[in-house]
Amino acid sequence: MTTTNQTIYWTLTDEAPSLATCSLLPIVRAFTSAAGIDVQISDISLAGRVLSAFPENLTDEQRVEDGLKFLGQLTQDPSANIIKLPNISASNPQLKACIAELQEQGYDIPDFPEDPQNGKEEDIKARYSKILGSAVNPVLREGNSDRRAPGAVKAFARKFPHSMGKWSKASQTHADYMRKGDFFSSEQSVTMAEAGDVRIEFVNPNGAVEVKKELSLEKGEVLDSMRMSCKALREFFEESLQDAKDTGVMWSLHVKATMMKVSHPIVFGHAVTVFYKDLFEQYGDLFKELGVNPNNGIGSVYDKISALPRSKREEIEEAIYKCYETRPKLAMVDSSKGITNLHVPSDVIVDASMPAMIRNGGKMWDANGQTADTKAVMPESTYARIYQDMINFCKTNGAFDPTTIGTVPNVGLMAKKAEEYGSHDKTFEIEKAGLMRVVKADGTVLMRHQVEAGDIWRACQTKDEPVRDWVKLAVTRARQSNTPAIFWLDQERAHDLELTKKVNEYLKEHDTEGLEIYVKSYSQAIRFTMDRMIRGKDTISVTGNVLRDYLTDLFPIIELGTSAKMLSIVPMLKGGGMYETGAGGSAPKHVQQVEEENHLRWDSLGEFLALAVSLEDLGIKQDNKRAAVLAKTLDAATGRLLENNKSPSRKTGELDNRGSHFYLGMYWAEEVANQTDDPELAAEFKALSETLSSNKDKIISELAECQGTPAALDGYYHAKRETVKKVMRPSSTLNAALSPAK
Repeated sequence: MTTTNQTIYWTLTDEAPSLATCSLLPIVRAFTSAAGIDVQISDISLAGRVLSAFPENLTDEQRVEDGLKFLGQLTQDPSANIIKLPNISASNPQLKACIAELQEQGYDIPDFPEDPQNGKEEDIKARYSKILGSAVNPVLREGNSDRRAPGAVKAFARKFPHSMGKWSKASQTHADYMRKGDFFSSEQSVTMAEAGDVRIEFVNPNGAVEVKKELSLEKGEVLDSMRMSCKALREFFEESLQDAKDTGVMWSLHVKATMMKVSHPIVFGHAVTVFYKDLFEQYGDLFKELGVNPNNGIGSVYDKISALPRSKREEIEEAIYKCYETRPKLAMVDSSKGITNLHVPSDVIVDASMPAMIRNGGKMWDANGQTADTKAVMPESTYARIYQDMINFCKTNGAFDPTTIGTVPNVGLMAKKAEEYGSHDKTFEIEKAGLMRVVKADGTVLMRHQVEAGDIWRACQTKDEPVRDWVKLAVTRARQSNTPAIFWLDQERAHDLELTKKVNEYLKEHDTEGLEIYVKSYSQAIRFTMDRMIRGKDTISVTGNVLRDYLTDLFPIIELGTSAKMLSIVPMLKGGGMYETGAGGSAPKHVQQVEEENHLRWDSLGEFLALAVSLEDLGIKQDNKRAAVLAKTLDAATGRLLENNKSPSRKTGELDNRGSHFYLGMYWAEEVANQTDDPELAAEFKALSETLSSNKDKIISELAECQGTPAALDGYYHAKRETVKKVMRPSSTLNAALSPAK
């Protein structure tokens, strides 16, 4: 049988997903090659992005392709087929750690200059700044998001429910957020009647105008601007800390300092300097000399004082400990290592940390390794209230029951850097009091804000084409699944008012007869959704970009125990497809377990789900009949894997990621060998099926034997691939069966 050679681009990312790829790809290629499909790796890891930014510093052997640039161009190709695994959205500390590791490995790349002193350092910082935060997703997400839990996954969660913490009606846990002075309270929004250029300007009190940014906007594009008051933010932090101290509730901070790479690290830094107020008042001048950056957390203090004389270092450490005597208990990221909630910004990502707290009965860990009720502080109020609504719901109704609750798919507006994720290059920390404004080319002032020194001002764009596609996708999903769909649009928010106008207009373009489609505020939407959830009913959430990110962690963590088991499809605006494989928030701890015990508990279910849809897409678009058979049989194999509970265990010595991959391969080979749609393909896989089945015990034994002892990866951000392959492919029997797949 002759088939057209087609390509799936599989992203090489970071941490646990990267390790898992080394084990899984030989299995995948053993199947896809039979359908004429080439699976190629494209490196978008943090280390890969760093290296590709400085080709002139590297030898010919060291240079790497700019995988992100390549895939970004590929998104414009109607035949694009990309499987995207979770990658690091780097905070400053993570970027610096990656740079240091690469330098130790012999790569002559420059240090990250936080305070550039000349034009060369300005260029270096500009290159690194493009790597920080959510650098990958805005490039690749050239379509809107369709994310849901497949039926087999939902059935697995009901049959093997994850643990849920018990909620008490007397729980003191609550969300706390700003009531004034934040982005929500100051947001302004306009829709461009015609295409045109605008300027973002800062006006001094004396009338002098500084152009901060020039933009060319499309017809129908929505432009927002907003300001967060530094004074109001710091007052809020102080009040929340005092309230937590007075009431005996533990204090925790929840921000998004990786994705929102400009605004939220600043917010995080204010939390650090307010909490450790006495410390920074006493040692502020010294910290400035040392280059301490509170935006990088209290960890920056420990890092910078490490070179001081021992007596001075201990004096400062004692001052840090004294701060804890006057402040409320602080939530911990790792109690055993003394890592606090304010240690490093990448540890407190709100969309992962808040659902985990809610799933745990509203409790987080304290310094003694005990759980306690928590004041969960999310300064910016735009989305914080949804968490309070869920907390209230759990206090009243108790914890959700994974065996009975409904599911909440999401249709997310994210194409073309929609909303807040496109704000990074238009976010400014104000240096002195004045006026920030947005002005049309003809001088018409569209929006304006009075600002003070230290305030954060930002502008966001949402183009019209993605909004129209978003509405279409929502109607399609509601029709296909016969499920109510809710547009989460708050009529008290300026941006949402503009989007509501568009939604109401574009809904007229579709047949909505018999469909339940609503527009509700965030609080109305989540209450409506939760009421249906506990009755076992499903509800589609249709949301903007950041809220999409929050909800596609919140509901899956409650429903499935993790968001890594969601199927995420991104139909590109140009016709191609990207298939995302779930969240990687716990990936660092997974790598630590491999290094200590050679056990990888990463669950590749997301990869299995994404690959099946990717193959199905090739089958339809390229008329590749074998791809369609492989998609169907992979779905069946995944169902068997879940039914037989062959997902990775957290416990060393039991089945891990590598063993789970083997079972998938064995089930998949059996399904292909037994199907009748393509007898020739069945005959091709009969031998592999028999080999894997007859050697099952031997292979599982070989995969288990390596566990329990440390595994050297020769790097964290840039582990040597040959070393990783040896770690992740320890079964010679399995390797021989899959040969010549690599």
